[in-house]
Amino acid sequence: MADDYMALADLTIINDNNVADIDVRDLFDRAPLMAALNAVTASNGTVHKYFKTTGAPVVGFRDYNDGREHDSTVRTAVTIDLKVFDCSFTVDTAVARSYKGGEEALIRLEAIEALRAGFFKLEQQVLNGTEAAGFDGLADIYNTAAECINSGGSTALSSVYLIRSGLNDVSIVAGNSGQLTIGESVLQRVPGATGHYMAYVTEIMALYGLQIGSQEKSAIRICNIDNGSNKLDDDLLYEALAEFESGSPPTHIVMNRRSAQQLRQSRTATNATGAPAPIPVELEGIPIVITDAIGNAETAVT
Repeated sequence: MADDYMALADLTIINDNNVADIDVRDLFDRAPLMAALNAVTASNGTVHKYFKTTGAPVVGFRDYNDGREHDSTVRTAVTIDLKVFDCSFTVDTAVARSYKGGEEALIRLEAIEALRAGFFKLEQQVLNGTEAAGFDGLADIYNTAAECINSGGSTALSSVYLIRSGLNDVSIVAGNSGQLTIGESVLQRVPGATGHYMAYVTEIMALYGLQIGSQEKSAIRICNIDNGSNKLDDDLLYEALAEFESGSPPTHIVMNRRSAQQLRQSRTATNATGAPAPIPVELEGIPIVITDAIGNAETAVT
């Protein structure tokens, strides 16, 4: 039976009545990896400390009436400074008062859409590390060809990630016990393009970081996938799968729609009947997560 860890949707606490009746999981519609990835609370509010295992203890046999030197696991202390996740928004009072459902209803809709967009941005950060003010993503960490499975493409590039998610591996770290704060909507005079206007300003804020984990191979990146002769297929996936320890396989395979289509086409071309293969959903029981957070114009990994 697979481990059932806590996901970010289970951990997130939203302290505002405007979205109290919304299923938090609905806010992850555009962020399927964030809905699936293990989540932990920070060890100290805004900072998370954990130990990464970098070496196994040396053990072995010994002769009768003789001993052997004892050894211990090699662990490295890691400290993560969590980054500010800001989904705050501003609504012109004239727009809010013109909405058929009223001002509060429009602000509620804006809060929901801001959170949906925010969790998609968080998913992009976990995978790509695109925001300079954010934490390093998987693409920042696995950023050389020696650390990746290289598909060999040079233009219109994409990546696929095999991730082992769990308490001791890849996890989203949520600060302040998972609290996502939504402040009161405050009437303020804000600057526009040619002058000031009155608006409702709503602050939405949380703290997040990324824990890679205690194993050397908590994730593997397949890089430089193109749309020509270097497409994704099962051979590449199995090559990446072979990098994991047999007792600690990946829990998720993450790709975009183009890679999923390439994998489907490769399976169609090699099946016995020639019938179109279904959209791929797994490999060796490992679920495939399809996300729009991975693009098709990545910089080549060298």
